[in-house]
Order: sequence, then structure tokens, then C-alpha cells
Amino acid sequence: MQFTLGIEEEYMVMDPKTRELCSHEQKIVEQAHKLIRDKVKAEFHQAVVEVGTQICTNIEEARQDVALLRKTIWTIAGDLGYSIGASGTHPFSEWALQLITDHPRYFEIVNEMQDAARSNLIFGLHVHVGMENREMALHIANSVRYFLPHIFALSTNSPFWEGRNTGFKSFRTKVFDKFPRTGIPDYFGSIEEYDNYVKLLIKTNCIDNAKKIWWDLRVHPFFNTVEFRICDIPLTTDETCTLAALFQAVCAKIYKLRAQNLNFIIYNRALVNENKWRASRYGIDGNLIDFGKEMEVNARALIYELLDFVDDVVDDLGSRPFIENTSRILEQGTGADKQLRIYEQTNDLVAVADFIQEQFLKGV
Repeated sequence: MQFTLGIEEEYMVMDPKTRELCSHEQKIVEQAHKLIRDKVKAEFHQAVVEVGTQICTNIEEARQDVALLRKTIWTIAGDLGYSIGASGTHPFSEWALQLITDHPRYFEIVNEMQDAARSNLIFGLHVHVGMENREMALHIANSVRYFLPHIFALSTNSPFWEGRNTGFKSFRTKVFDKFPRTGIPDYFGSIEEYDNYVKLLIKTNCIDNAKKIWWDLRVHPFFNTVEFRICDIPLTTDETCTLAALFQAVCAKIYKLRAQNLNFIIYNRALVNENKWRASRYGIDGNLIDFGKEMEVNARALIYELLDFVDDVVDDLGSRPFIENTSRILEQGTGADKQLRIYEQTNDLVAVADFIQEQFLKGV
């Protein structure tokens, strides 16, 4: 089976002088439509631009697409007098000052969720991995939930919120927790059970469509994909593609086990949540729980175990150089670690915002 990839990134739009988030009045989106068509769209807040790749056959193709999207948005924004960056939260901008995009769907969300929605000024990475059918997608989603905190720890890139060092490596997830239907999903025994859950929510007016299920991982309601939604947007293209390659590899590995009539142990949501909390707080610097051994283990050691676990599928996927980049993240630190180092050196959040901008096209 071919595990196709689709990558979505959310970028922040900043004023080059103040480095504050600012509305681009959808000018960036309008200009980008002429060049990359439906690969760009407006988001809930006017200081956000969302892009998405085409369906890519492998991670190298996805990297080329992500690089093109970053260059395109950066160039258009610069021509219009804006700057662009990628971080799970902005270091000091206040959500209450940001404008909501003029669209009926967004006004409906604000009407329902009020300040939970207005304050949701965060920037994420979504990775879609293609599946042969929705039944297989659900089987893989059930199994890979265990690995979500490990890969999320590598993505942590939001230590600051409204001018404060939050003490978290990913405060973005804490902001998003205010929404309903977020976090680690439950186990579903069959695709029918999952579909019946969605139908019940629609029937009882909890949601009007399945896209309002915002879990960290979901079987996509309209495509045959497993969609990973847990990660902060990384600073650089290379980090984005490393995370995407890891998600693709764990899917391929679970599929390979299934083909051999083997299963990965299913852990319940409450246990996986313990590791997610630790990953959001400490990133790669803390301990995660190895539930097989029932003991705490250094996060880096568990991530290296994950690399060993997927090692026999990465060459078939053509993703070894991207997977190997995981070691560089473990050595040099995540985006959050780098932002915190800049702050320790300068005691200046404007310098952190400058760093976020400088990293945006690194390696492209």
C-alpha cells in the first residue's frame, strides 16, 4: 500500500516594525490564490494564513511542496508589507486585539464558543496519511495513539503566551484544550461504531458535520486518511517534514504488523493523556511513561526506541534522510528550546519574534 501524504501548515502574519500579529485583510490569500490556487486559505483569525500541499506520493515530494508554499507566502507577504513566521503561539501578541475573519462559519463558531474561540490564537501542523479504506484507517488510528506524545514532544514550539514564559514547551495545546472534542481520541471497535458516534452528535445538535471533531488524531470524515493534528507548527520546513515522515512511518509499521496478523498493544486514552501532558510541559527534556515496563523513561530514549520500531519500513517509504533528522532535533532541541535560548540570551521577546521570522525559510 502507498501511504500518500498531505501536509497543512498555519503561519502567523506579523507587522515587520512592531512584530505584533496583525490582520492582512486576506490580501495574502487573494494574491496567493493566483499562484497556488486552492493550496491557501483564510483561517479563523485574520493574522493566520493556512496552506496545504497536494496529495504527495512520498515525503520528498511533500518537502518540495512545503518549501514552495513557504517561499510563496513569504514573498507575497513581504511585497504587501508583512512578515511571516511559524510558531505554535506568538511570543507576546494578545488574542483580544486580533480580528476574526469575516465569514459566516467563523461567526457561528464564535457565537457558540465565545471566548474559547476568540482566544484560540494558535498555529498547528496537520499531517494526512493516505489509507486503502476507512476500516484500515481506524485500525491504524487506534494503534498509533500511543505514539502521539512521542512525536508531539519533537514538535513543541510554543513556550510563550501573551508576553509570559508559560513554563510549557507547548502552551498551544493548553489553549486548544478549551474546545470540546479535542485531545487524544477514544478507542473505537469498528468504523460503524465511529460513524454512529458522529451521527449521534449531529442528530443531537452537538455538531453539524464531522469536521467539528478536533481530536489530536482522527479518521478524516471525507477522505481515506488518518489525520494527525497534535503538533505545533515547527519553525522550519525540515522539522515539518521530519514529523510528517514519522507519522507516515508509524502508520506503515502498524499496517505491516496487521499484514502479519500481529497487533500493537492498545492503551487507553487516560494513559496516553499522561504522556501528552508530560510532552506539552517538558518537550523532549522530561520523562515519558513506558506503559509496557510500567516505569518512567527519558523521553529521548523512548523516541530512539520509536525510531528502532519503524526502522524496517523507512527505506520502502524513501524517508530515511527525514527520519534521521530526528536525531538532530534531539541534539539541538525543539523550536521551544530554541525560542527559550534566545530569550535567555536577550531577555527580549521581540528578539524571539525576530528569530521565528528568520527560521521560516531556513534550509529552503
